[in-house]
Amino acid sequence: MKWTGRFEGYHAAAFRKDIISGLIVGIIAIPLGMAFAIAAGVKPEYGIYTTIVAGICISLFGGSKFQIGGPTGAFIPILFAIVMEYGYENLLLAGFLAGIILVLMGLFKLGALIKFIPRPVTIGFTAGIAVIIFSGQIANFLGLSGIEKHENFLPNMKEIVTHLATTNLYSIITAVVCLAVILLTPKFLPKVPGSLVGLIVSTIVATVFFKGEVATIGSSFGAIPSTLPHFHFPDLTWDRIENLIRPAFTIAMLGSIESLLSAVVADGMTDSRHNSNRELIGQGIANMVTPLFGGIPATGAIARTATNIKNGAISPLSGIIHGIVVLLVLILFAPYASEIPLASMAPILMLVAWNMSERKEFAHVLKIKTSDSFVLLITFLLTVFTNLTTAVEVGLILAVILFVKRMSDGLLVSKVLPDPTVKHEKVKAHMVTEGHDCPQIGIYTIEGPLFFGAANMFEKSIMDSIHLRPKVLLLRMGKVPFMDTTGESNLSSLVKHFEKFGGIILVSGIQAQPLDVLKRTGLYTLIGAEHFFGHTGEALNFALLQLDLNKCLGCKHFAFRECAALSNKESQKEVITSLKADPART
Repeated sequence: MKWTGRFEGYHAAAFRKDIISGLIVGIIAIPLGMAFAIAAGVKPEYGIYTTIVAGICISLFGGSKFQIGGPTGAFIPILFAIVMEYGYENLLLAGFLAGIILVLMGLFKLGALIKFIPRPVTIGFTAGIAVIIFSGQIANFLGLSGIEKHENFLPNMKEIVTHLATTNLYSIITAVVCLAVILLTPKFLPKVPGSLVGLIVSTIVATVFFKGEVATIGSSFGAIPSTLPHFHFPDLTWDRIENLIRPAFTIAMLGSIESLLSAVVADGMTDSRHNSNRELIGQGIANMVTPLFGGIPATGAIARTATNIKNGAISPLSGIIHGIVVLLVLILFAPYASEIPLASMAPILMLVAWNMSERKEFAHVLKIKTSDSFVLLITFLLTVFTNLTTAVEVGLILAVILFVKRMSDGLLVSKVLPDPTVKHEKVKAHMVTEGHDCPQIGIYTIEGPLFFGAANMFEKSIMDSIHLRPKVLLLRMGKVPFMDTTGESNLSSLVKHFEKFGGIILVSGIQAQPLDVLKRTGLYTLIGAEHFFGHTGEALNFALLQLDLNKCLGCKHFAFRECAALSNKESQKEVITSLKADPART
């Protein structure tokens, strides 16, 4: 690991700023850590352990100077589903395996690939996660009793409707008090974390005025211990690894996306640059170490990272301090946390869901009514009604299919001839008509990538229009930026078919990547190096020298400026001499 730049020019004033920002973010992280853990179906202290261990590791080993790591809302549906299906112990192992995957992703420099995930997919699953988090807190907000938790959205909604009769008025009062304080705190005390104030005030109200009437952390999960759990290495067996590799991969993928998005946000706020591969390695180390202390999977937290920057963070030390602050609070105040009502946690998570929903971007993409809107909607609905893994897989597949279709639609193959009315007689498609089209030379302009999604259309377009079997086929490929092996195969088929009947293939203006593909496959040699030209003028000059002059006699198409002379036997020799003397055809 290179530390250059992370603490470069560090001084006492910077240390003071890191202490302040670390203290503030640490205080904010405490209620969030507990709330995320409860929502994920595990004990609240596990969220605290994650905040401490993962927070410190991500700051120590990550690739962003300002990243704050810990449990996040995005993980809630995944972790809850894993806990429901596999249990807490297996969640720890899945988190450990996810850490290994993240480290490998960083070592193999896959950080840049995460940036290629389409925006509609990330907006879709983020909005879907927000809906799941928000709806998952309705029962705690209303104080419903007898609720059985399910893995899927619809059964959970059915549970809420079925148990509406058990609504607890005291829970609603507690939740409303917390919500009101959270919303009002930024207006009157902008420097104070609203979620912490709301948690304290609503807890005091519930304890003083209706103690025992609302469910608390202590009554639901037991007292929170004031120490870290003992170090425990998970029991690794091949059967368990095989069983958990898919959820582990899901955790790793979402963790990489969230952490790198957070790092990008930090870059934008600080005009800095993070190291994406080192960030993945740091996230991986954190997720390998955290389960050893009972913590759940973690990633970069966008809101806490932004808060860290806004409060003057200078270096990764602020993130380390944030973890130490949470540890000290755990040791000193853990018994008091057991009195926090679950109804106080509900508004905190509901606001987290509201803020992460990306509702404006969601509405904007839907409004434009393109294929992106379709991908967004499908990803969102699958996230809510099935699971995140399915949603992302289907969303990515749809995005790729629609992208390939758009790219294939963008390929244009047009037959062209020189236009004498424009400078340098540029070739134009409108010049080709039934009475103005050279029978011996076919010139085609190809625009767009020649890849598997469009290659067949390219071959068919030309094959359908060379029924007159011209002697020379000139392919203008200056606007073909990319060619894959499918595109090369279709071009090869065209070349072999044309040469089979004695035709000559010429290529002009080909770019570096397609040329490299042709050289690697041998098609360059098959066509002949002497048949590749830098400019259309040179290729056309060569093509005119290949004409059967007898067929030119009496021709009335006059497709080229030389045609009038070539149609007359007496002037043909002079034209040929002129063409040989001017290879550039100026």
